[in-house]
Amino acid sequence: MLVVEDDETVSEIVVRYLERDGFEAAAVADGCVALERAREVPPDLVVLDLMLPGLDGFEVCTRLRACTPVPVIMLTARGEEDDRILGLELGADDYITKPFSPRELVARVNSVLRRANTPTAPARAEVIVAGDLTIEPASHVVRRGEEIVLLTAREFDLLAFLASQPRRVFRREELLEHVWGYTYGDTATVTVHIRRLREKIEVNPSAPLLLTTVWGVGYRFDA
Repeated sequence: MLVVEDDETVSEIVVRYLERDGFEAAAVADGCVALERAREVPPDLVVLDLMLPGLDGFEVCTRLRACTPVPVIMLTARGEEDDRILGLELGADDYITKPFSPRELVARVNSVLRRANTPTAPARAEVIVAGDLTIEPASHVVRRGEEIVLLTAREFDLLAFLASQPRRVFRREELLEHVWGYTYGDTATVTVHIRRLREKIEVNPSAPLLLTTVWGVGYRFDA
């Protein structure tokens, strides 16, 4: 596990708590060094600060996502909604705002790893077909026609969960609990993942036919 944090005190605390929970953790304080380390020894997860010397956390996340599906948790003092949403849009799996509870961070790490390693099993395990979209839960593959759609583990979990119960509307809070495993949290996480899924599976993401919004309620999958 790789901790990218230029505040030595915060870095030591994060590493110590991760090691207490049984993880092997290494820390670096620079974005460029983090990318080099991740290429040399691919980590199971990256805890990534936003405010870094060299490359900032947004750029590090972008470059990591271009070469590896490693889960990323952003750790930042910048709690503004725009920053959080941008981090999620760049591919971060979760974020925690400073000041934070080290125990909560470890819980989030375990949750993200659990979801990445053991994807949510949808109620329907058979192949799901909607128009030219095919979802194969057993093999964790999504296709549009003959082309494979590249999804992160969390994007697949969200799509498979909604598609396994077509026409049923889920509130964002429900999706956060069922797909992310959180009974609390920022529902903007769900909104951003829905947006990213639409960009990947819809013919016209601005007028979605599969992942539709039920205004004032939530989202549903229209098979």
